[in-house]
Amino acid sequence: MSMNSNGRKMLNLQLKDQESLYKSYLSFLEEGGIFVETREEYQLGDEVFLLVTLPDSEERYPVAGTVVWITPARAAGNRPQGIGVRFGDRDEGKLHNRVEKILAEMIESQIPTYTM
Repeated sequence: MSMNSNGRKMLNLQLKDQESLYKSYLSFLEEGGIFVETREEYQLGDEVFLLVTLPDSEERYPVAGTVVWITPARAAGNRPQGIGVRFGDRDEGKLHNRVEKILAEMIESQIPTYTM
């Protein structure tokens, strides 16, 4: 893990397919958000910087966000350890809108996600 010039923890997230994006996406957040598997220790409210690569894309979306969810090791339901990051508003919703477009037909699915 590294830090950016603003002192935020930096994480890379590469989502390989639509299903992994669906399982990671935090659709219950108005601004959107994403779950990141990590063994690093975080606290609610920690500020992080993500570089997110969506399925079938080479583009990396830079996102400043805030930790709003923590899944501890050995969580119920075999959920992976990690954090949920609420997207900040610095990218003016670009990543949020792109994710919603990719997941349009899946957003109300009953497939379990990494959070809820």
